[in-house]
Amino acid sequence: MESKRRDHLLTLLFLLLTLALFLLPSWKQAPDSAERVKVRILSTDNSNMRQFGIVRTGDQGLRIRILEGSFRGTETDAVNHLAGRLELDKVFVPGDIAFAVVDADAGRIAKASVLDHYRLDTQLRLLALFCALLLLFGGWTGARALLSFFFTGAMIWKVLLPGYLAGLDPVLISLFTALALTAAIVFLVGGVGRKGTAAFLGSALGILLTCGLSLYFGSEFRIHGAVKPFSETLLYSGFAHLDLTRIFLGGIFLASSGAVMDLAMDVSSAMAEIAEKRPDLSRRQLVLSGFAVGRSVVGTMTTTLLLAYTGSYSSLLLVFVAQGVPLANILNMQYVSAEILHTLVGSFGLVTVAPFTALAGGWLFTGRDRG
Repeated sequence: MESKRRDHLLTLLFLLLTLALFLLPSWKQAPDSAERVKVRILSTDNSNMRQFGIVRTGDQGLRIRILEGSFRGTETDAVNHLAGRLELDKVFVPGDIAFAVVDADAGRIAKASVLDHYRLDTQLRLLALFCALLLLFGGWTGARALLSFFFTGAMIWKVLLPGYLAGLDPVLISLFTALALTAAIVFLVGGVGRKGTAAFLGSALGILLTCGLSLYFGSEFRIHGAVKPFSETLLYSGFAHLDLTRIFLGGIFLASSGAVMDLAMDVSSAMAEIAEKRPDLSRRQLVLSGFAVGRSVVGTMTTTLLLAYTGSYSSLLLVFVAQGVPLANILNMQYVSAEILHTLVGSFGLVTVAPFTALAGGWLFTGRDRG
């Protein structure tokens, strides 16, 4: 009964923290009276578009109807600017639903800019489906997992990213965020008790080790933080003071922290179940059981990060393979070396978190050492 009361209080605490974070103002958001609305493309004018191979440049004229906001139902002209980059450009056809920014002046439309295809409604439907599935399958535990999901998003958007932009040390703010998220997720899902504490201690030790390895091998690899997409653009946007390399290093252990706490919870939950069913086991036997569980889980988790990062950079690797670049050249390239560093250092955390959690669980789940 006392354990459930603690869990309910913790859930309420993190619910209030999540709401408070979402209510915080965004990072120095500039005053903007423009409306962001859904529009329908009525007709297009492609006469100013130019085709160069597989890319297009120039402008696409659009006639749009605004579907929401204060100008709902109004038809106006807009322009779609093409930069000749496939990853950024889009070409509309009549009937498309798009996302647009409408600037008004004295109650009239001064300018309408169509930015991209409208995806917000589809994203909301996907999120709603995910939430429903999680609640249906997980029940109360699923509800707390969902709360930890939103708390994670709020911490990243309202704490981590503004901390980077404010000039705080990227490694320290990343470490703080990773540990805070670990505590929230582990205790919300695992409960405020020995199981949750063992999982948190194992995760925290694994994250700290990964942080240390990131700093050491990051300097050995000599990789500049600008290797990450849009990093250089950030410098040109008025944030030349940012240390991109430390942001890159902080992202290594932050990215692997989710898999680390997942493995820690697996080991801790198994040890809690063993300790409950076999209270006669000694501390040493329980730790060895935790090691056995950890070895089985680590065996399948070691490729998790490799597959994740390979999937993210499959196009880059395809370019190298298609051009017949020698393997030694590929492995030594800064882009590839950065992902190798990500994968191997993150995997160190996965491998070590299992014994860390087993040792913590052996200490917590047994009241005394029975030999």
